[in-house]
Amino acid sequence: MNGDELLGMIWEALGDDRVGTFEATDRLEKQFGYRCPDDLVKTLTKYRRAGLVKGEISMELGGWVWWVDEECRSKANQEGGE
Repeated sequence: MNGDELLGMIWEALGDDRVGTFEATDRLEKQFGYRCPDDLVKTLTKYRRAGLVKGEISMELGGWVWWVDEECRSKANQEGGE
C-alpha cells in the first residue's frame, strides 16, 4: 500500500468527525479491515506534520484527537496527493 492510499483510507475513516486515536484505529479496521503496521499515532503524526491531518491533545479523552478539514485536503491536492 502506498502513502496516498493510506491517506485516503484515513480521511474516509475520519470523515468530518473529530475522533480519538482508539476510535480512528477502530474505524480503519471496521471499514477497511486494515490495521496500521506501525503505531497509528506515528502515521497520523507524520501526516499532521505535513499538514494532511489535524490533531491536538484532548484532556477529556486523555490522548490525541484527529480530524481532516478542507485545508488538509487542499494541501494534498496542491502536492499532487489525494
